[in-house]
Formats: sequence, C-alpha cells, structure tokens
Amino acid sequence: MNRTLQIYISILVLLLVTIVVIDSNRPKPIDWTPTYSLKDKIPFGLYVLDNEIGSLLKNQKIEKFNSTPYEFFQNNSSYDDNQEQGTFLSISKIDHFDKQSVNEICSYVGEGNTAFISAETLPNELLDSLNLKMDNEYKYADSIYNWVTNKRLGNKKYKIIEGVNNNYFSKIDSQNTTVLGCQNGDSTRVNFVKVNYKSGSFYLHTQPVAFTNFHLLKGNHYEYAQKVLSYIPMGKVFWCINEQNGEVISQSPMRYILSQPALKWAWYLFLIGMILFILFNAKRKQRIVPIKIPLANTTVDFTKTIGNLYYQEGDHNTIIDKKIIYFLEKIRNEYLMETLKLDHDFIQKLHHKSGKKREDIQHVVALINAYRKNSFHSVEEDLIQINNAIEKIVN
Repeated sequence: MNRTLQIYISILVLLLVTIVVIDSNRPKPIDWTPTYSLKDKIPFGLYVLDNEIGSLLKNQKIEKFNSTPYEFFQNNSSYDDNQEQGTFLSISKIDHFDKQSVNEICSYVGEGNTAFISAETLPNELLDSLNLKMDNEYKYADSIYNWVTNKRLGNKKYKIIEGVNNNYFSKIDSQNTTVLGCQNGDSTRVNFVKVNYKSGSFYLHTQPVAFTNFHLLKGNHYEYAQKVLSYIPMGKVFWCINEQNGEVISQSPMRYILSQPALKWAWYLFLIGMILFILFNAKRKQRIVPIKIPLANTTVDFTKTIGNLYYQEGDHNTIIDKKIIYFLEKIRNEYLMETLKLDHDFIQKLHHKSGKKREDIQHVVALINAYRKNSFHSVEEDLIQINNAIEKIVN
C-alpha cells in the first residue's frame, strides 16, 4: 500500500470518527409522536401515567392486559358475578376496537360494571349503541380550555393546547347521558360524558392528551387529569394497553447490537472498514509475467527454402509434382474423398462438398490429367497456370 493511499484512508477514518463524536454529543430532537405507549418518555407517551396511576386511583387494584377486550373478557373470569364491580379502562389516541370487542365491553358494562374510555375517536358501533354522535370543530382556536362541570371539583379551566383535538359530542341522549366536561369555553362543546347503560355506566372522554407525559408534568394540568379520573368508581380496574406497552420485538438477529448505540456504531465502522479493505485490495497481486516470443515455424521457412531452390534450379516438374501431391492430400484429409481417379464423379463430389465452382474444379482436374499424360512442356508458364488453378480450390 503506497503512502498516498494510506493518507486517504487516514483522512476518511478521521472524518468518520469526527462525525460519530459530533452526532453523539448533539442533543436529540424532541419526538412529538403521539404513541401513547407506557414505555415512552417522549411528550405524548404514557410513562408518567403508568408510574403515577396508583396515586391517581388510590386503593384500587389495577390489572393491565395486552390483548383485545374480546380476548380478555372471553378468557378472564376474575370479574364474574361473585366478584366486586370493576372498571374497564382505555386511554389511547384512537380506539381500534373491533365489533366483537365493543359487544364484549357493552356486555361487561351491562352487568353493572363501568367502562372509562378516553380517545379522540370512538367506534361507531359504540356511539350507535349509546345514541351518541361525534363531530369536529374545524375552526382554529389560539386558546383551548378544558374543564369539568362538577362544581364540587371546582370550575377551574385548564388551557391545554399541545396535542389537543376539536372533537366533541354533538348529540347526546339527555335521558341517559350526563355532561361531565366541556372544552373551548363553550358549554355546547361537550368532551366528557357519563352514559348509563343497563346496570352499568360508560365514561367517554375525547381529550386523551391530558394524560400524556407532557401535560401531567406541565404546570397544573395534572389537576385536570385527576378530576377526570376521579369519576372512576372504587373497585378493580382492568387497563387495556393493547399495542401500547411499547414492546415491539424485532425479528432481526442483529436486534441487540443495533439497540445499543456503542455496539451499533462499532458494527457500522467494522462494515465500512471491510468495504474499504475489499475495494483497495480488489486487484489481484502477482509477479509480472515476462513476455516470451513464440518459437518460429521453421517448417514453413524450410518449405520456402526448398521451393526457392527448385525454382532457381529450373526444376519445374518437381515443383508441379509437389503441388499436385499437396492438393490431393488436402482433398483426402479435408473432404474424405478418394483421389485415385480424377473423373466426372470426383468433380461432382468435390463440387458438393467444397462448394467451389464446378468450372474451377473441372479446370484443375483437366490440368492435372494433362500433366500426368505428359501434355505439358514443364515450362514456367505451365507451373504458374497449374498453381493458380490449385489455389482457387484450396483457398
């Protein structure tokens, strides 16, 4: 490896190390993704709620389950008629309950239990069952206030802007529904209701962002979350955290290495180093092969020498004999033909096998036969004539 290549590699490695150091010391940008995951410490995660749920719901046993409500209620018997009343709890950005899960939740509430659901949108099947309708106020507001209507809890309004939505209950069943909270400074913008359903009750809330890390830690916003959750009756709480526990396990065999920053960068540097090694060593290294001049074809030179000797001596007959022998030998080897009789059949076969003109073949056969009958005087013109005729056939 020459010195110039070493300098280039050193500069590249130094540049990579500098980038890694700068990137590792740079503050990470805030992730405002509304994951509502119990493991996420980002603004719109539920890490704080998960750790403080015991203080918000005092003296209540909380059981989390990571399955659909349908699967949980079908396989769990801890809430049967012989047990104390309980509450189904769900806090997420959007509830994706399927029809079977909605039916199970309604059956559970109908037996005298409670369901507390906080989500920006609710399943249509559930809204239809409770005779509710949701709408969205598209008008932008600089100040969005949320409050509970129960005067015993205080009439304080909380300015909650980050992450909120403008969804509200535009239609309610006044006989079975109680308004518990509103938003946007307008009592007609209902965002928290209690709906009586058979022997139980539904508590539906449209601002789940109030329970995220950001608002539980910002100013007095936690008071609003406390007031909303205070409506959950005493008893066991079944908290649905389906797809919210943040435990997405990668199937990659490199998942542990890639999950650790130090190991991840070490792996990347190793791959970069291997690629550079392959690129700079792609050319095969070997000694220079000396050029060897091939041996000259002495047979050709010898033949030329003998031919010149005959020609200089004026021995035209010998040269003609050699040419005829050469011609017939070539015919026998190349076309596998008999050359004893140079007659009409010979001309036909040679014409078909070689593809040469019949006239040229007839001419050379005639010259050879004439020579063999001593019709030639073996002068130089005769040699030239028979040589030209043979060359037309063999070339």
